Amino acid sequence: DGPAETATFRAPQGLALARGRLFVADTGNHLIRAVDLATWEVTTWAGTGEMTNDFTGGARGPAQGINSPWDLAVHGSRLLVAMAGTHQVWRFELGNAFGRAYAGTGREDLEDGPAARAALAQPSGLAVAGDTLWIADSEVSAVRGLDLREEKVFTVIGEGLFDFGDVDGAYPEARLQHPLGVAAWSGRVLVADSYNHRIKVVEPGSRAVASRLGDGKPGADDGHG
Repeated sequence: DGPAETATFRAPQGLALARGRLFVADTGNHLIRAVDLATWEVTTWAGTGEMTNDFTGGARGPAQGINSPWDLAVHGSRLLVAMAGTHQVWRFELGNAFGRAYAGTGREDLEDGPAARAALAQPSGLAVAGDTLWIADSEVSAVRGLDLREEKVFTVIGEGLFDFGDVDGAYPEARLQHPLGVAAWSGRVLVADSYNHRIKVVEPGSRAVASRLGDGKPGADDGHG
C-alpha cells in the first residue's frame, strides 16, 4: 500500500470504478485494492494477503480472506467479484467492505438455479447490464448469467467441463473454449474466447454465438503489415 510511486501489486487482473476509486482485483496477492483517484494512494480494501478457502464470507475488509479474485463489476452499492479460486461470485458492500459468497457453492461445475445452490467453474470475467451480471465461466467454456433481482444463475452457452470447441451457431451445439472476458453491448455479450483467439458475439435471447474478430489462429495482423 501507499503512494503510487511505491505501491506494488502482484498479477492484477480486473478493474472497476466506483465512488471516486479504482478497485483492483490483485489476483496474485489474493486482495482487492482501492486506489483513490484524487491522490493515487493505494490501500488494501479486502483480503488478508493469503489464499483462503472460505466459501461463505461474513467479515469486513482486510479481515475477510479471499481466493484469486479475477475480475470486478459494480452494481448499485455493491462490488461483485469473480472469485476464480473458489468457483464463486462474491458480493461486497461498497460502504463497509462487508463480503460474502453470492453465487456458487464452491463446487466446480455447470449447474443453474438459485445463486446459493448453483455451481460455477473458475469465473474469470464479469460485466453488468441492467440487473444482469454476465460471467465468463472459463473452465466450463460458458457464458453464464446471474439475475441480480431474482438471484438465479442461468446458462446461455456451455454444456460442462469437458464440452468445448470453436463452433458458431445456437445452443446446445455452439462451443467456446476458455473464455476469459465479457462486455455488455446493445443487448448482446461480447466474449474474449481466449483459446480460440477470437472475439465472439453472444445473443442471449436466441442463445446463439457468432465469431466477429479473429481467424482462430494466434497473431497480430492488423491488415497493414
